[in-house]
Parts: sequence; C-alpha cells; structure tokens
Amino acid sequence: MINQLRKTLLAGIAGSLLLATPAVASTQGSFGATSTGSLTINASVPGRVRISGLSDVTFTNADPSVDATSAQNVCVWSNTSTRGYNITATGSGAAGAFTLASGALPPVPYSVAWASSSGQTSGTSLIAASALTGQTSTATNSDCSAGPAASASLVVSIGSATLQGMDSGVTYNGTLTLLVAPE
Repeated sequence: MINQLRKTLLAGIAGSLLLATPAVASTQGSFGATSTGSLTINASVPGRVRISGLSDVTFTNADPSVDATSAQNVCVWSNTSTRGYNITATGSGAAGAFTLASGALPPVPYSVAWASSSGQTSGTSLIAASALTGQTSTATNSDCSAGPAASASLVVSIGSATLQGMDSGVTYNGTLTLLVAPE
C-alpha cells in the first residue's frame, strides 16, 4: 500500500514537472559519427529615440524693433516602424515656462516652435510641458552622421514688444529642455 502510494506520488510529481517545462523549437542531435542540432534565435529591441545637434541660442544686441529669431537644424532619430516621435519642451521658468531671467528683474518670455523637417524658419508652436505628438523623422541613424544631416528644425523667438521691455546691458538667461519619446 505504501509502495503504491509512493509510486502514485512520484508519478504525479514527474508529470507536473513535464508539464512545467517550456516548449522549445530546438532539435537535439542523435548519437553517431556526426550529430546535428538546430535552434531558433529571436531578437527584438524596444522603441528608442535620440535628439542631437542642438546648439545654444544667443541673442546679442538684438534690435528691439523686430522679433529676434533663431532657427537651427537638429537631428531626431526614432527606431519605431513609422519613425514616429513626440516632443515636449520645458523652460526653466516657473512651472516650466519659456522665460529668461536676470536676478530680480521681471522674467522675459520667449516662444518655441518645432518643424519635423530641417531648413524651416517656422513651425508648430510648442506649449511648455505639453507633448507635440505625431512627428516623424527622416533620420537613418541616431546622430545623422549618414543620410540626412538633420531631420527637424527648432525655432526660438523673442517678440519685439518683449525686447523693448528688457533692460539694456543686462544678460537674461534660461534653459530649454527638449524631451523626445518614441511613438
């Protein structure tokens, strides 16, 4: 009786171990003068993006009678099937506002625009800390060292009315952070 119980218990454990073994697509070789086996290899990568080619913006001795604008070509790369991405811009002002500061002086607002092609001097206005979705890249590698030299345009502007309100001889500064995510 005890032997029968042991056999049943061992058979149950062995059966559960066989069920727990994952299915594999590999084939094992047989014993002989030669032996051949095969296996399946799978690979995947997660969605990734990269932004590069950014340059600091400096408006020196800007003429306050006209808007000061700086447009630059940048590289945005995405490895998704659509080459899609979104971009979120955040300034260093309060709550991520696009503002420049100089001590106790009032902050100076600026605007930011984005175009998903290079060579542009205007684009879609970005809202601080809000993603601009539906962008696509033409970049063929992550730093645009091959293929197109740039894949997007960043445009930063300070309006003439704002420039007229700035104190002369004072340097205002701030940081613009661009966050790119795959789509």
